[in-house]
Amino acid sequence: MTHASPHPAHGSAHPAPTPPDTPDAGDQSEILDLDAEVLAEHNASITAWLPVERAPRHVVDLGCGTGAGTFALLARFPGAEVTAVDASAGHLERLREKAAALGVADRVRTVSADLDADWPELGRSEPVRPELVWASASLHHMADPDRTLRRVHDLLAPGGLFAVVELAGFPRFLPEDAPKERPGLEERCHAALAHRHAEQVPHRGADWGPKLAAAGFDVEGERTVTVRVEGSRDEAVGRYALSSLRRLRAGAAHALAAEDLAALDRLLDPGSGHGVLRRDDVAIRTERTVWAARRRA
Repeated sequence: MTHASPHPAHGSAHPAPTPPDTPDAGDQSEILDLDAEVLAEHNASITAWLPVERAPRHVVDLGCGTGAGTFALLARFPGAEVTAVDASAGHLERLREKAAALGVADRVRTVSADLDADWPELGRSEPVRPELVWASASLHHMADPDRTLRRVHDLLAPGGLFAVVELAGFPRFLPEDAPKERPGLEERCHAALAHRHAEQVPHRGADWGPKLAAAGFDVEGERTVTVRVEGSRDEAVGRYALSSLRRLRAGAAHALAAEDLAALDRLLDPGSGHGVLRRDDVAIRTERTVWAARRRA
């Protein structure tokens, strides 16, 4: 599951590359599309920062979701073709639809695969091996991420770059003192899920630098990007917050007090004047860390 996914975001022992960090899997296409929309500027800044030595001709996007990273990479490298990999047929179909609408369908190849199982052919035997592999919010879902890193190392062309983008966690949307009748509600929801996340997604928050080095990469750069997008700047932020908090509620409801659930339901009511769609203090707050690692020539 960029994702930045978000929480696609986007955990289980047999994950799709872009699953949610909440227990209700379901279809994530809507939230992934919203993630791409509201974080487009941040995705572009990350791709612009990548220390590429020359523009790649073949890029692989592992855990592509509905294409946030794929389309950012196509825009950054107009001469490249992207192989987009995900376990969800629905995500890949949505990605193909968007590629056609943008006029770049001829530059995108989709591959359906569970990256914890046998890997598909992603370019090792092609005339142009991948010179760039991108994995956004997907590595921490792998059952054996060290094995994944080794496979990426073997897949890349010598001297190729591996870009790993990971989130600090599920984004926050409300001020700490919100809502007025139940201050701190959002943090209590996250606390209710903390134990489950530690069990189901144990690699979230890992320091990927040493892991990349152990897999044979030279880590050439690491960057942490602070993300804050105000709802007053982009109306899609409210829809993104609504979709995300609905998923959070589904995972945390079992551990919340009745008063918290009632307050959360008021926030999730699209018709309420107190709901997230109408609040003027909603913002996306999170961090993304990016590692750029090169396969030795």
